[in-house]
Amino acid sequence: MNCIFCKIAAKEIKSEILFEDEKVFSFLDINPINYGHALVIPKNHFDNFLEVPPDELNGIIKTVQMVASAIKSGLNTDGINLVANNGRAAGQSVFHFHFHIIPRFYDDDFKFRLNLKKYEDGIMNEFAEKIRKNLL
Repeated sequence: MNCIFCKIAAKEIKSEILFEDEKVFSFLDINPINYGHALVIPKNHFDNFLEVPPDELNGIIKTVQMVASAIKSGLNTDGINLVANNGRAAGQSVFHFHFHIIPRFYDDDFKFRLNLKKYEDGIMNEFAEKIRKNLL
């Protein structure tokens, strides 16, 4: 496998490690949005969020919470963004599931560009029905 995150977790590629246990690995992003921007990955390779088994997802999300708390306290941030891009259309560029933990500051000049939609009458229910029919 030629996955850069697998190589980082295996320590074949140097990284600034924040946390590691037997299943989860966290390190600083080499191209941060803000300094202190971290990634949390499973050590096992999963292309995206939907492939991660629930028992592994539990450890990942606990690590995200722990690292986010350390970033907030350690860097005295005004906020934190948690982002997980899944699929090319969503902006995923490394196809090894990962969370971004982005420290945020009131004056950091980073903005998410939102183009919010409005549901027309009855359309919201149609979308909800399509989703509910596929819930496990």
